[in-house]
Amino acid sequence: MKAAVFHGPDVGIKLEEVPTPKPKRGQILVRVAGCGVCHTDLHYVDHGTPTFKPPPLTLGHEIAGTVEKVGKRVEGFEAGDRVLLAAVQSCGHCDACRVGRENVCSASVMLGNNVDGGFAEYVVAPAKDAYSLPSSIPLVEGAIIADAVTTPYHAVVIRARVQPGDWVVVVGCGGVGLNVVQIAAALGARVIAVDLIDSKLEWAMKLGAVATVNSSRVERLDKEVRRLTDGQGAHVGFEVVGKPATQEQALSCLRTGGRLVMVGYSPDVMSLNAGRVMFRELEVVGSLGCRPVDYPRVIELVRQGRVKIEELVTHRFPLEEIEAAFETVRSGQAIRAVVTP
Repeated sequence: MKAAVFHGPDVGIKLEEVPTPKPKRGQILVRVAGCGVCHTDLHYVDHGTPTFKPPPLTLGHEIAGTVEKVGKRVEGFEAGDRVLLAAVQSCGHCDACRVGRENVCSASVMLGNNVDGGFAEYVVAPAKDAYSLPSSIPLVEGAIIADAVTTPYHAVVIRARVQPGDWVVVVGCGGVGLNVVQIAAALGARVIAVDLIDSKLEWAMKLGAVATVNSSRVERLDKEVRRLTDGQGAHVGFEVVGKPATQEQALSCLRTGGRLVMVGYSPDVMSLNAGRVMFRELEVVGSLGCRPVDYPRVIELVRQGRVKIEELVTHRFPLEEIEAAFETVRSGQAIRAVVTP
């Protein structure tokens, strides 16, 4: 089969012929219809972020396709079934898994990181981590549900506990941030979207934001957010950029008793006024991935049309043009790009 194999940041990605994997017991072999290009992939390629499995490795963790073969002791799937694969597979028996927090499983396995991923014609995965996709959801666009939609769902519903009527500020309106916007809006929140690029703010309005702020055009973001929220500030803030400066900005936008949810990844240290956090009883929480139990709920939201995906996939590339796909995401031209092996 053809696969786009990552050989490390010094060499990059090469299109190669590699053996087609065979499903072992409990696994399925999936013919990949679409695999989303995520900024996590760019971290490996551009910034030297190490993968758990040393290169050579096939990247890609947002995968949808059709079942080609099933391994022994697989029930519920057969050849031809349309499936979405969870980006991260949990062990099911560690302490985190036992208390329903499988998304922070101590023995988690991530496609395109711990094992070969979806920038290939075929990929194997445990059947327990596959979810049926209804025929009304297109496979190519449906691939982004695996991370770009489920990760925001977990952040908004589980970690932020957003309620109808809440004022919510979302700092960063890339692919993940825009889905934070539309999921929070779907829950009945009043969403203020923040970014530096007007076109992304226009998308945020289409997806349910009630107001937008181009942060390059205001002296202080927190003052602008308070002006929009009757002087109080946001009940919940989401930071979806991954920079100390924007993390601090998002925190400053909160009202007393507010909650900051950190979705963007950053290895750098942010400054935090602990006295302010204490005196105003603020919460600062992290959010990682999504629990397996919530994947069917997200798929159903997409099926009902309450969460949009087709409009967000603005670029599609064949496997042979994966370098162009990465450059499109790198340049900020795409809301979401999908490779179609």
